[in-house]
Amino acid sequence: MFEVPAPATALAPSPAAAPAAASWRLSLPHTTAAVPLARALVRTALTEIEGPEQAAADCYTAELLTAELVANAVEHTPGHGPIELVVELLPAPGGCQIEVHDGRPAAPGDLVCPDPAVPVDPWQEHGRGLLLIRALSSDCGHRPTAHGKAVWFTLPAVPLPPRPQEP
Repeated sequence: MFEVPAPATALAPSPAAAPAAASWRLSLPHTTAAVPLARALVRTALTEIEGPEQAAADCYTAELLTAELVANAVEHTPGHGPIELVVELLPAPGGCQIEVHDGRPAAPGDLVCPDPAVPVDPWQEHGRGLLLIRALSSDCGHRPTAHGKAVWFTLPAVPLPPRPQEP
């Protein structure tokens, strides 16, 4: 059975700083089985942290975009080395940043914003996942790592519903 690791909390740089963000880091198998495992970690992280003072990002969007990144890493990364998922819950006003690390140093296709004057072909076989990430995230990108690259996206916090007033 898959168990979600306990969050690791980073140290705050000073007492006056905002509370530290919680983060999870998980090595995933280099198979399609990694996709539902990644979705489960994201779902658990975002639903467990939400509370009266902390707003989480939209869980459904985070799961969808994570599944796209993990599926791309499995499909486009040669070898059998693990894929690493990093979920970081951001301090106030909340939200999250999700990264997928793989062993391929090449940049991930068209993750940068395309020219708005060029229409997107809805019938294209590949590339819709990166289109979703660009369209639904508040920010996204990639960076080189010591062992390949990290592809990431950020989602803002969803507004917390108003709490009912006690009589």
